[in-house]
Amino acid sequence: MDKDRPPAEGVTTDWRLERHACLPSTHALIVARAMAGEADGLAVLALEQQAGRGRAGRGWVSPPGNLHLSVLLRPGGPARLAPQWSLLAGVALHEAAAELAPGPFALKWPNDLLRGGAKCAGILSESALTPDGRIDWLTFGIGANLAHAPALPDRPTATLGATEPPEEFARRLLARLGAWRDTVAREGFAPVRAAWMAHGPRLGDPIALRDGPAGTRYAGLAEDGALLIDTNGTRRAIHAGEVAATGGA
Repeated sequence: MDKDRPPAEGVTTDWRLERHACLPSTHALIVARAMAGEADGLAVLALEQQAGRGRAGRGWVSPPGNLHLSVLLRPGGPARLAPQWSLLAGVALHEAAAELAPGPFALKWPNDLLRGGAKCAGILSESALTPDGRIDWLTFGIGANLAHAPALPDRPTATLGATEPPEEFARRLLARLGAWRDTVAREGFAPVRAAWMAHGPRLGDPIALRDGPAGTRYAGLAEDGALLIDTNGTRRAIHAGEVAATGGA
């Protein structure tokens, strides 16, 4: 067995879903639980958040009726695999949304789900390492616009296009997360990479990186999940950053 692949035995996740009427932040709570030693498989749902946050410390408006969910995993493996789990969460979110509504949905690297080019969901990922440099825990804070599409200052927003109670969508999403976790245990990251690329931009689409050069085009994902871009005939792998827009989204 590949030493970097999670063990296949005992992988099926026994989710423990906690439901709260209101929290400051599901993600703040689940990170605190992770740091306190909570076991793999915790999911925290809040019907409303008072201090939700997105990537780079941005606020995340969290009205009742939308999804505000955070999950905790302890998959093990070397630190370099942590970004792959974020892409897995994106694929699971895409599938859960597509089960609910026709879309069209697309994934934007590294953490957004778009509907018709407008942001309808996002994922905030955090992780911590053991002293020997392996993954101690991973958390995903997932927000999805089920009933409302709060405005953002820098991009259009949309709902998923259909609605259901947040508890039901949370169970739908957790089922897809568990299924993809089982797939990774059996087959490694390659199926996740293929699924993400099938739902991401078209190869060759223009892509804008925040603070990046003009004339950049999307060239797929590397085997480790890094974003591949072509700029003026030069291909580069981007392991961290944010895509502002893509031509095909």
